[in-house]
Amino acid sequence: MKLIKRRIERDHSGFVVLCPEELEDMWHVYNLISIGDQLKASTIRRIQNESATGSVDSERIRLTLTISVDKIDFDPQGGILRIRGRNVVENKYVKLGVYHTIDLELNRNFTLLKHEWDIIALERVQEACDITKQADVAAVVLQEGLANVCLVTHSMTIVRQRVEQSIPRKRKGNVTNYEKGLQKFYDQVMKAIMRHVNFEVVKVIILASPGFVKDQLHEYIFAEAVKQDIRQLIENKSKFVLIHCSSGHKHSLQEVLQDTTIQSQLTNTKYAQESVALDKFYKMLNDNPDKAFYGWDHVKKAEERGAVGTLLVSDELFRAADISTRKKYIRLVESVRSMGGKVLLFSSLHVSGEQLNQLTGVAAILNFPLPDIEEEENYE
Repeated sequence: MKLIKRRIERDHSGFVVLCPEELEDMWHVYNLISIGDQLKASTIRRIQNESATGSVDSERIRLTLTISVDKIDFDPQGGILRIRGRNVVENKYVKLGVYHTIDLELNRNFTLLKHEWDIIALERVQEACDITKQADVAAVVLQEGLANVCLVTHSMTIVRQRVEQSIPRKRKGNVTNYEKGLQKFYDQVMKAIMRHVNFEVVKVIILASPGFVKDQLHEYIFAEAVKQDIRQLIENKSKFVLIHCSSGHKHSLQEVLQDTTIQSQLTNTKYAQESVALDKFYKMLNDNPDKAFYGWDHVKKAEERGAVGTLLVSDELFRAADISTRKKYIRLVESVRSMGGKVLLFSSLHVSGEQLNQLTGVAAILNFPLPDIEEEENYE
């Protein structure tokens, strides 16, 4: 995403002009926009015209509108971001107060105005516009007959294609149908990789499965690459890494990305840090539960005592329609940082973020144990 212009006043009001360039940018914008913000963007609207004879016809025209946001819809698979609101700047086609829905488009500037740009929103702009923070990982988690081809970016884990193939059972004395089924399955997976992986951007391609399925797929891909002279695959063979996982379902990606073989290659990515922190939290919760807590009440108590070493918080909490809810989590983040604690903002479109959301969306690893927290009255 490109930052075209930014102007933030001393009272924290102001605007930014941004240009989304790829699908992940729409996810950042979705996290930036809140109910009550104003959005100025180019859009299409159907306009009715009445002629001198009284006949009415309509046409679709492109115009620039400024709306006060009251509804936000995002489709992560298609990268479609739809914002609905009332027009707040009158023009000759659209009166004040009339509802309109703007579909934000790639490579078209838009202006976002806020009454208050808080620390989380400003960091989101900085993060979205820093191209060095983009992860370059593709992953295929599979088992016999099922594969999920995923792209892992800085903020999202997207299943680009799910491959399912019925494979006949291996029968004693006749394995021909079984072998044919496997070959067809591997061929579909290879084609999915070719279709969805940009080899110029991706630095590592993970093949993960239980048993030897990953090894057989790897062998098939490069046998076919040599046979068909697919230079794109042959030249990028070194990027493929084989890892064990428990199943071919998307949730297995979390255990894959915690593997030490992969961690060394993903050291500087945000997703790797999230995975390591969540794994550390679960381990602490099991081995030393007085140093690991989740839920607003317990985490807030730990923060008040200056005990939080690492705060794990889901971006979903900062999209809360209730402004007071959003602000209390912003204050929590600022307080932890002011005391030297580390804050990790988890994306709810990553597997690790989904797991954190199951733990209320907020958790903390403490610097020292607080065994009496659970015995106190709930904080509110």
